[in-house]
Amino acid sequence: MSSLLALSPLDGRYQKKTQALAPIFSEFGLIKSRVQVEIAWLKALANEPMIVELPAFSAATIAFLDELVLQFSEADAMWIKQKEAETNHDVKAMEYWLKGKCATRAELARATEFIHFACTSEDINNQAHALMLQAGVQQVLLPKLLEIQQVLEANAQREAATPMLSRTHGQTATPTTLGKEWAMFAHRTGNALKQIEAVAFMGKMNGAVGNYNAHLSAYPEVDWPRLCQGVVEGLGLRFQAMSTQIECHDYMAELFHAFSRLNTVLIGLARDIWSYVSIAYFKQKLKAGEIGSSTMPHKVNPIDFENAEGNLGLANAMLTHLAEKLPISRWQRDLTDSTVLRNMGVGLGYSLLAYDSLKTGLGKLEVNHARLAEDLDRAWEVLAEPVQTVMRRHGVENPYEQLKALTRGEQITPERMQEFVASLAIPPKAKAELLALTPANYLGLAERLARSRG
Repeated sequence: MSSLLALSPLDGRYQKKTQALAPIFSEFGLIKSRVQVEIAWLKALANEPMIVELPAFSAATIAFLDELVLQFSEADAMWIKQKEAETNHDVKAMEYWLKGKCATRAELARATEFIHFACTSEDINNQAHALMLQAGVQQVLLPKLLEIQQVLEANAQREAATPMLSRTHGQTATPTTLGKEWAMFAHRTGNALKQIEAVAFMGKMNGAVGNYNAHLSAYPEVDWPRLCQGVVEGLGLRFQAMSTQIECHDYMAELFHAFSRLNTVLIGLARDIWSYVSIAYFKQKLKAGEIGSSTMPHKVNPIDFENAEGNLGLANAMLTHLAEKLPISRWQRDLTDSTVLRNMGVGLGYSLLAYDSLKTGLGKLEVNHARLAEDLDRAWEVLAEPVQTVMRRHGVENPYEQLKALTRGEQITPERMQEFVASLAIPPKAKAELLALTPANYLGLAERLARSRG
């Protein structure tokens, strides 16, 4: 199908930018992950000595089973989809495909009824979803986020000493450094990344309502919790010992909330950079042939940050719904999670699209040092803060009120501020220190904070 006919822009206009997630979160990815779980379960059953009807597999058979996962193809997935059209059950269709493959080998032909043995579909699905999330986060999303984090940290170091006028409530405020502001976002992003990295991907394998009922009815002597824990952990997941028919999805909510919080930090970053571009603190590198406006030839628009902001908002709308909906299931299960889970890749796809735009935009920025210096030189009123603070130390009466009368709503020149300081009845050393202050050197510990690693 032409990308022009795609319903979702993730599979249409932006397909190239999100294609790394497609093999993982597509229906193909889901089916392949199910096959991986089913085969892990079959191999574990064959390794259980008390299941005498299923002898341990030979090395050649194990290699054959592993190859079914490694070589799983789009044609295989299509066969399963066609079978699903008959069965109206996706997991059962996959089971039939796997039985057909196993029937081609004598050793496995005798084992086909142990495929999906004692399992409910959710024993397979929950682990498949966990594997998909684990792969998508660790292989695609975190590397992209770490690239952004590295850019923020590098910018913090490079511009640690670059003076910049702050703006609280949009008004001139105590100066900072450009590097300190980069460092603040690097620090917040780093904390958010730690929250994502700390989430454990969970899996359960305990039957129709979580009690191993069918398992025990066939082999009461088997330690089923031990066996099932081994399967889950063998897939690289953490074992969920307590569940109903479904894994409760609490870890998913934790993960999606963590991404949503990170995305919110990055929305703030995109908006701040957009604002700094608008007042010319940053220039943007030109790209040959690129057009900013169809009618205004001079424009170089901050489109990467606008695209990032918009797509982060879309991502958070989806991720928040996933986090709020998935942990809720009526009684031992309802099916509302099934259709919602198919959209995990949508929320994370819009996140990836935004990260790509943000990284591109960051790479285009050039600091306009002249504009930063110009703004500082026009904002001598910000020195009202240190002057009234030193006046307080030395017991000058009503210092705040004096500076308020001098500066509020007024354009303060260097001469006017220094004339006021010179008139103060404070010790000569304190007066000399205040007279040496300018908006460009009244920076507190901004440089040191920018160079710190939090």
